[in-house]
Amino acid sequence: MTELVKIATRGLYKIFGRNPSRYIELVRDGVGKQELMAKYNHVLALSDMNLDIPANRIFVVMGLSGSGKSVLIRHFNRIVEPTLGSVEIDGRDVLALDQGELRDLRRKHISMVFQRVALMPHRTALENVAYGLSVRGVPATEAHAQAVDWIRRVDMAGYEDYFPAQMSGGMQQRIGIARALATEAEILLMDEPYSALDPLIRTDMQDMLLRLQGELKRTIVFITHDLDEALRLGDGIAILRDGEVVQQGDPQSIVTTPSNDFVGEFVRDIDRGKVIKVGSIMSPLNGARSEVKLTDDTLLEDALVTLAQDGARAARVVDSAGKGVGFVELSDVVAAMRPPDVAEIQPSK
Repeated sequence: MTELVKIATRGLYKIFGRNPSRYIELVRDGVGKQELMAKYNHVLALSDMNLDIPANRIFVVMGLSGSGKSVLIRHFNRIVEPTLGSVEIDGRDVLALDQGELRDLRRKHISMVFQRVALMPHRTALENVAYGLSVRGVPATEAHAQAVDWIRRVDMAGYEDYFPAQMSGGMQQRIGIARALATEAEILLMDEPYSALDPLIRTDMQDMLLRLQGELKRTIVFITHDLDEALRLGDGIAILRDGEVVQQGDPQSIVTTPSNDFVGEFVRDIDRGKVIKVGSIMSPLNGARSEVKLTDDTLLEDALVTLAQDGARAARVVDSAGKGVGFVELSDVVAAMRPPDVAEIQPSK
């Protein structure tokens, strides 16, 4: 079944400079980021960006600093205007919206969470969360009740009357997420929201986001420079370099079939056991039998534990309905968990 596309970009280019339209054809003819800057003093932020972002999923855009990831998501609500190309939400051309329609899109349909959450310092946590609701015209009593509920849902009950200066960075970020989700916007744009947090707090925030997404099924576009975070959160991932998509796919395909040495270097030290699932390495069933069963979505590290506990050298793989779909041996699991050398990488097609 084909997934519904929520956000689509087609041939999206962004050049920063005094006369970007003058150089668009040069870029389309192959002039890259470094050459455009060195010769023409213009910055190529995005080049021929084509993405289909599915509805109700977490889609991660990752890359190093300057790769264009933050510029990209600011096109979705037209904080940044493209030099060339199109952006569609639910099949509707965002670039064709008039100012009233654009305000409606930003107020009702898209919320944003930034690395610096920018809570209003003179308002309490409750007032910050309720603010977006009041902008939408929600009556004060109802906005108050909804804000209290959202503060509870991000595990901040009891801090309703705290001001931002009285809260830690992680606490502020939770309130920022509550504020964004309270508006019930179907799209949430998150621009490196956890990058300034300590590792343990960051993991807690990731857990919270996954829990909330399990309930809400929003379309979330999450920006990060951290591949571990991308692999943990993303249903789909796009990796950017110098304004171009160098690979996109699900976490398993990114790890198992990197498109080039650049992506290969990223994934080389990833704990493959936490990403790769049994279904991707199983062999045909062909009548093989085993008392041990694993579902096809079992992570390799969990499969290894199960096989070890049962003292088994192989397991039958079943789907969610319990139907046998394959067979996997202990040696296959161990081999798949070994990271490849960069020289072994076979670029994906």
